[in-house]
Amino acid sequence: MPMLHFKPAEYKARQEKAMKEMRRRGLHGLIMFRQESMYYLTGHDTFGYCFFQAMYLGADGKLTLVTRWPDAIVAKRVSVVKDCRIWVNKPDANPSLDLRAVLAEHKCAGKRVGIEYDAYGLTGAIYRKIDAALGDFCHLEDASDLVTRLRYVKSPAELVYVRKAADLADRALVVANEMAHSGANEGDILAAMQGEIFRGDGDWPGNDQIIGSGDKALIGRYTCGRQRIKKNDQLTIEWAGSYRRYHAAMMRTIFIGKRSQRQHDMHKVAVEAHWASVAALKPGNTCGDVFAAYARVCDKNGYRKHRHSATGYSMGTTYQPTWMDWPMFFEGNPAVIEPGNVFFIHTLIFDQGRSLAVAPGQSYIVTARANVPLSRSKLDLVNND
Repeated sequence: MPMLHFKPAEYKARQEKAMKEMRRRGLHGLIMFRQESMYYLTGHDTFGYCFFQAMYLGADGKLTLVTRWPDAIVAKRVSVVKDCRIWVNKPDANPSLDLRAVLAEHKCAGKRVGIEYDAYGLTGAIYRKIDAALGDFCHLEDASDLVTRLRYVKSPAELVYVRKAADLADRALVVANEMAHSGANEGDILAAMQGEIFRGDGDWPGNDQIIGSGDKALIGRYTCGRQRIKKNDQLTIEWAGSYRRYHAAMMRTIFIGKRSQRQHDMHKVAVEAHWASVAALKPGNTCGDVFAAYARVCDKNGYRKHRHSATGYSMGTTYQPTWMDWPMFFEGNPAVIEPGNVFFIHTLIFDQGRSLAVAPGQSYIVTARANVPLSRSKLDLVNND
């Protein structure tokens, strides 16, 4: 009996929705390369997408996974997948031909078949082989958004995991606030934060946890090399609680010692911009509306050139290299916000010229009326000795 994170009926319902959408689009089936899609529809949970791995779901419900032996073991033990086709590493191995054989069995010849081109598991090299193997076999149509759009609205069972992820993120912040003092090592803080998540039965996140003090507080990306926090320093952290692959991200800049008046002012504006963005995060509005609220507050306070071109994105079940999900808050994005969405709002103001950073951020569930904050932590300024 497989070890599933959801009831079989939930997976069946998700597959039925995908099949219904295929039929609406006139597709005979869908070839998936996104690990998120495979996990969402079946529970298949692996990093094996770093090799060739493809899952086929037909509009008639037929389901087959083409993968390597170690990942077939995973599929049989933690997913509802029953039909696994194994390809073996050899100098002349071409698993695209194995996929073609599977598609032939499922009567895809000459049919319109959806494919996830927008996938980290579909490299340029794999695409060339897929194109050669299937170019004259069936009519491939980009359907990268099909399952992604289904994942956009979370079920009640999914939201249970999202809330658990958020609790783990809050617990990690408590540890970070306690440890962020002059002389502390960034590596110790990272280890303690992730350790808190692991102790709560959480997972590795979909991308590297970000930490940076001093000038590195303005990078906004994980970079190699740890350093010690200095007196009158700043520390920017961005992390996510991850539970059963569901994420709830947070972001903060912690001040150590004396701060300038400008940085206090920056934090005040960033918090105002954050709450303006939160107010815009409601059903019927667009992702562009949320960004516009952030930009409006920053611009009226003189921080136009110090704001970013995006202010957050959807959260869900995602895999490395990123926990960022579709869609994102940027100017003019027409994606409509719906009940059941989960979003991370990070309100960044980075003054690169003065090397000053502020970055309050946390995640929210969209409800029928507005939204609910997932974090119990406040956005108040934290200024340690």
